[in-house]
Amino acid sequence: MPDALTLIDRIYEAAVIPELWPDVCASLAEDVNGFSACILTADNGGAIRWVCSPNIDEQMERYASSDARPHNPRPERSMLLSPMAFARDVDVMTAEEIADDPIYNMFLRPIGLGWSMGSVLPEPSGHTLIFDFLRQASDGPFPIEALDRINSLKGDLARAALISSRMIFRQAQGITATLSLIGLPAAVLSDDYRVLAMNDDMEALSPRIRTGAANRISLKNPAANALVLAALEQLGAAQASNVQSIPLAAEENMPALILHLIPVRRNARDIFSRSLAVLIATPVGSAGAPDMRVLSGLFDLTPGEARVARELASGASLEAVSIKLGLKLETVRTYLKRIFLKTGTRRQAELTRMLSGLGRLAV
Repeated sequence: MPDALTLIDRIYEAAVIPELWPDVCASLAEDVNGFSACILTADNGGAIRWVCSPNIDEQMERYASSDARPHNPRPERSMLLSPMAFARDVDVMTAEEIADDPIYNMFLRPIGLGWSMGSVLPEPSGHTLIFDFLRQASDGPFPIEALDRINSLKGDLARAALISSRMIFRQAQGITATLSLIGLPAAVLSDDYRVLAMNDDMEALSPRIRTGAANRISLKNPAANALVLAALEQLGAAQASNVQSIPLAAEENMPALILHLIPVRRNARDIFSRSLAVLIATPVGSAGAPDMRVLSGLFDLTPGEARVARELASGASLEAVSIKLGLKLETVRTYLKRIFLKTGTRRQAELTRMLSGLGRLAV
């Protein structure tokens, strides 16, 4: 059994190093003589992310995709009967309910598990944080001593969640501030489309691009707004991992813009991370070729891809790029295909227009 102070230290360490959570979950389970521990976050739509001790990984994968998950009564009962504290299943459910519960019968009892305790806490970002401990069926329900022990750690676990959530907002602010330094209007969006951070350059584009109800991103142009929401939905469903580029028509004394939704590759272990994408706006223009560092940083282009993209942005043909860079024409075409994929464009003319807008940016 881990030393109490050591375990508390590891909880706070995992708050800033997400990769440590699986081992911390295993230590928490050991500390209360349980089989496993799991930490979940649920958004308002019911979507969950989790991290758990390794011995329950497979069951969590099955549980997360199961139709039975939304019908789990324990979190709601726990919030009602034991708010802001841990409770055992025997404290919030009758013996008959436990015996008939589909979650137990489908996922737990087939692998020898039969008892649980947990807590539901509000997360500062507005999501729900759930702690769940499981115990082997043969060991009987968690004893009251185990409940008291984990309740003594409740404050540390809640503070660790607070630290992690605050760090996410700080990271979002850092991303938008950095992009502002190179003249890019930018906003970091959460997985429920709320704006976590927006720099002054993006705010200056209001009312064309602004925050609406519930602090969600909103575009004045209905067609462009629909395209942005559809692209965010695709990113959220992991149907598209490449950059999504969306045109925004010119208005009175306002240039046309290309909006780029760049997905944030989140660490699967970081259940507190809510960033889904960075929204960047670039003007459409003919200001020349962009800086290669901008190309590489925005679209994750390799040096070779960035060189080809820069030449194409200046209006050069594939043949001219081939000659200037000393590459085979087929190699240039291969680079172009990769650039299309990473920038979310489909035609060379579309790519050239979008990249020429980046030429306005000063690094």
